[in-house]
Amino acid sequence: MKPWIPWVSLVARLVLGGVMLVAGALKVTDPETAAQAVRAYELLPSALVEPVGWGLPFLEIAIGLLLIIGFGVRASAAAAGVFMIVFIAAVSSAWARGLSIDCGCFGGGGQVAPGQTKYLQEILRDLGLLVLAGWLWLKPASKFAVVSEPDTEPETGPQGVSAS
Repeated sequence: MKPWIPWVSLVARLVLGGVMLVAGALKVTDPETAAQAVRAYELLPSALVEPVGWGLPFLEIAIGLLLIIGFGVRASAAAAGVFMIVFIAAVSSAWARGLSIDCGCFGGGGQVAPGQTKYLQEILRDLGLLVLAGWLWLKPASKFAVVSEPDTEPETGPQGVSAS
């Protein structure tokens, strides 16, 4: 393994984990507004809006914390990647259907005045985060992780000498 890869993975873990943690923390304190943001997308049946609005922040916080501490990095990155794909699809759908909503990504959400949307920026941000999730899925071993991924340790040759 090249010596810079674990450092890049550390940065990816901290950025992706930090964004997930902050996004969840800002929403968890106001679950009614989080549910309002989910409702504004007009994608889910009304029976699912409240559970998703209330549960999503806790999942974001959990994924963010796991990434930051470096526990289960590959699985946490995969979960974050799925979130990013869902978020990109939801924002793209709102944009394509002509809805004028705030994404609710960092709290808030709901209807906004036409022309006040930031769909392109939101999609580009989430694409960047999706790239970080993909990197971490491929290269989960990083500096200062609580648990190293067992299948990503450097291969060793005779007498435990690193082969890289």
